Amino acid sequence: MTPLVSIHNVHVTLGGAEILRGVSAAIDRGRITALMGLNGSGKTTLLRCILHEIPYRGLIEFHCGHDHRQPNPQHVGYVPQKLHIDAHLPLTVRDLLGLALQRRPLFLGIRAGLKAQMERMLEGVGAPGSLLERPVEKLSGGELQRVLLALALEPSPELLLLDEPASGVDFQDRERLYDFISRLNREKGTTVVLVSHDISVVGQHTHHVLCLKDGKIRCEGPPREIITTDMLGQIFGAQSEFYTHPHEHHDHD
Repeated sequence: MTPLVSIHNVHVTLGGAEILRGVSAAIDRGRITALMGLNGSGKTTLLRCILHEIPYRGLIEFHCGHDHRQPNPQHVGYVPQKLHIDAHLPLTVRDLLGLALQRRPLFLGIRAGLKAQMERMLEGVGAPGSLLERPVEKLSGGELQRVLLALALEPSPELLLLDEPASGVDFQDRERLYDFISRLNREKGTTVVLVSHDISVVGQHTHHVLCLKDGKIRCEGPPREIITTDMLGQIFGAQSEFYTHPHEHHDHD
């Protein structure tokens, strides 16, 4: 399998604390890779290193013919776990997409033709174009994730990074979201790295699993090898029972 991204001995220290301690891994081209581990194990930090959002020691190489040395490379899409927006800022979905898609200030208006592009972006992720007029703060968890996913897919990325994309999303929306991600990978060949605590999601929708613990990769392999009681116990310890509950127990998380 040809890697799209190679990660070599990456170390991250933030605020005097060592977050990543020599992480080495390969992100296979055209596959879905899951990052698993307890909170604080370094999963989000690793995603941010790939994005060049935080300083690190070591080497991260992209093997795709594009120059990824600049911050926020154009061919990488990212959906964060949370969107930090001032609740007092009256931002609509149209405004949010406009901020990302056009260089001129919003007070000059959305340029001609952009609304149709925004509607296509939303419809591409299964969201109605009517969401454009909705305030961002009024969106449900599932609606917000689809808006963020639409942004991450514009332009069509080679690599899509998803940090717990179903956080705050109800069960039915969660299923549709992961089905969409799987279809995107299957039909367009988009390489995906996702952080998830949901065992059933990892088992059904991913090809490879990287397990992080205390800033190091402790195990990796296909889901059928990783999602075992013994392996989960090593990674999650006493909390492993929480992660191995049947999927339907998470309906109202």
